[in-house]
Amino acid sequence: MLRYTLTRGALLIAGLLVSSVLIFLTLRVFPGDVAQLIAGTQASQAQVDAIRESLGLDRPLPVQYAEWIGGILHGDLGTSQLSGASVGAELAQKAQVTVPLGLMSLTIALLIAVPFGIVSAMLRGRAGGTATNFIAQAVAAVPVIWAGMLLVLVFAHGLHWLPAQGFPIAGWAKPGKAFESLILPALTIGLVEGAMLMRFVRSATLQAAGQDFVRTAAAKGLTRRRALVQHGIPAVGLSIVTVLGLQVAGIIVGSVVIEQLFTLPGIGRMLVTDVGTRDLVKVQSELLVLTGFVLVIGFLVDLVHHAIDPRQREAE
Repeated sequence: MLRYTLTRGALLIAGLLVSSVLIFLTLRVFPGDVAQLIAGTQASQAQVDAIRESLGLDRPLPVQYAEWIGGILHGDLGTSQLSGASVGAELAQKAQVTVPLGLMSLTIALLIAVPFGIVSAMLRGRAGGTATNFIAQAVAAVPVIWAGMLLVLVFAHGLHWLPAQGFPIAGWAKPGKAFESLILPALTIGLVEGAMLMRFVRSATLQAAGQDFVRTAAAKGLTRRRALVQHGIPAVGLSIVTVLGLQVAGIIVGSVVIEQLFTLPGIGRMLVTDVGTRDLVKVQSELLVLTGFVLVIGFLVDLVHHAIDPRQREAE
């Protein structure tokens, strides 16, 4: 286990390093100049060049990259080129919206996917199983922004149960209002991601139902359904753990869109704003944090899968 952890940890560090290089270089290809934006349209080229020099944008790219990575290694994500504010402090503030939104979305997705996926598999060939599978396919095909707009029309404008947009200025100092403002966004992401995950759970359950150990249990006197519940469904848990890393990535992507739609002051909305203003230091640090989060989740999922699956340990 220790050797596996060290190997996966080395791959995690390598992935973060490669991601940082790609993020840094890709942002330098994008059109636009933050120095020109700061100077204004009426500024002379000399004024723009002076601002570029003050921001360090005139230095060679390897020097800029080394300074950025060096700061991150010392716990400094940099400062905004426009406002001079600490990127780390602003990310911590915005995470108070994005992290609860992601956790709520993931919880909703699992509550939808696991029970309905298993039921759909156990009712295969019956009307209930067919209807459940059809609904899941239909919901999974809906773009997340359309799902959000439909939920707003029904629950905010139609029934007036939940707020359509915004987040309390006081934040979590008013937990009831804060939680209420995240219900519709989380439900939007959770429904779509849950429908996608449900199809995977259904397929994994059907595959488990055809395994020899399930058929053997049924041959010993258990009903087919009971054999699947007692012996097949625990095996499905391994598959669910494996796909959770992909689900987290989908939730992060969905949160970028949903935070815009529901005007939530989270990391996704901040990222879109900073891309528009070409605040490169903030954007590259935000992207690296999000990428690192996805890679760490994948790393943890691999460790959990390795710990609970004896076949992987026997293969070493």
